[in-house]
Amino acid sequence: MSKKYVPLFFAMIAMQIVVSQQIVLKKGAILQALPVNDSVSDTFSLYLPTNFTTEKQWPLLLVFDMDGKEKQTLSMFLNAAEEEGYVLAAPKLADSLSLSDNMLITGRTFHRVLDILPIGKSRVYAAGAGSGGRFANLVPLFVKEVKGALSVGASIANVELLSPKRPFHFIGISNKNNYNYTSMRAMKRVLDRFRFPNQLLLYRQSKDWPEAGYLSKALQYFTLAAMRKRVIPTDSAFVNKVYADDLKKVNELKSLKKFLLAEQHMVEMMSIYGVYKNLDSLRMVQKELRRDRIFKGMKRGENAAMLKESLLKEDYQYYIEEDVITHNFNNLGWWNYQMTELDKFRKGTNPYEKEMGNRLLGYVNALAEDNIDIINSEALIDEDALAFLYMLKTILEPENFDFYLNIISLSAKNEDFGTALFYLEEALKKGFNDADRLYDLEDTALLRIDSKFNELVSKYLKDARYQINEE
Repeated sequence: MSKKYVPLFFAMIAMQIVVSQQIVLKKGAILQALPVNDSVSDTFSLYLPTNFTTEKQWPLLLVFDMDGKEKQTLSMFLNAAEEEGYVLAAPKLADSLSLSDNMLITGRTFHRVLDILPIGKSRVYAAGAGSGGRFANLVPLFVKEVKGALSVGASIANVELLSPKRPFHFIGISNKNNYNYTSMRAMKRVLDRFRFPNQLLLYRQSKDWPEAGYLSKALQYFTLAAMRKRVIPTDSAFVNKVYADDLKKVNELKSLKKFLLAEQHMVEMMSIYGVYKNLDSLRMVQKELRRDRIFKGMKRGENAAMLKESLLKEDYQYYIEEDVITHNFNNLGWWNYQMTELDKFRKGTNPYEKEMGNRLLGYVNALAEDNIDIINSEALIDEDALAFLYMLKTILEPENFDFYLNIISLSAKNEDFGTALFYLEEALKKGFNDADRLYDLEDTALLRIDSKFNELVSKYLKDARYQINEE
């Protein structure tokens, strides 16, 4: 079906695209709150590369964020989009909406972008990080035009939805400190069994977001896959450049003695370059590395840590479920001991146990937060279970004052002033100093006029609003 693309007006500084009378689009800038259509309130953000032109079709990367920060998330992909020539679009979604509602918004946004821009229908992909990544991984299952998913630090949420009849290209990006790393590794084996094209790119830094080069690499792999399927012509110069960059990456990792990362990167190279190049020399390098004594020792160390991790995860999942159901406040001491043990792993000298400790801490935090979300979503909230989880979170994240305040508010609501005062002092000892937030805390009217409350505030903040004289 033919499309009519709106005329382009070139200025000295930037190009503008005028779509009807409502939308003016610019190259090289993130445009927010663009209307999807006149009949619904859906909006989206959009980014066109600075070299955008209507004379060719462009790949589209749909970027997802579930916390209302689609501009910030989209901005993380800008460098990669510029380098690899991708249009970016980010629907405005909300975690409070159902999966089906968010998916309908995604579909409407996708078709709107398709109506106004020259997008190659066979080169549409989804991307996101964390909860946005989990949503992005589902989009190809519901929007058939989406051919792949790029997920930062998140695995596919529901394996049962996968079908060999609806394959898509999955690219995961993670580091070994991320608690989702082990599930992403396991998912890779599932995708291999389903014959889904997939790669897992690992970066060395322990931060949540990879450097831009990894995002560019993922988009390059999508482009190579499109060439392999003859969706676009094969560009030998592009293939050679990307392959040379990957070889350089392998050699860099080997020189840093990051042998496990080097070997894993070679595995991904085998999966993407097999149709383009003779990989016998790369296989020889991989075989020699696997025979290396140091590599074998590293592999044993990592496998031992992962076995220990799987056993501890089973314990954590069992006990958190039991403690929430039984309101077992007495078990908070056990959890405190477990966090002490995890700190020993995280601060130890064994690199594989350090990574394991970081993953386990992230895992327990995720378990606690998931349980909090489940309880808060119920019609009748189990406040004792909620109190236990808030207390647990102060052990898991002792510098996150939100959970101290949640306990203070919940305890004051139930006139358990002893617990409220205990967690107030714990927060103040650790450096909490927002008096306005404290005095505005919900359900604390009676607590705030308590003399002990004001004594604590005066002691740590010098700013008690009430002076209660007791005779």
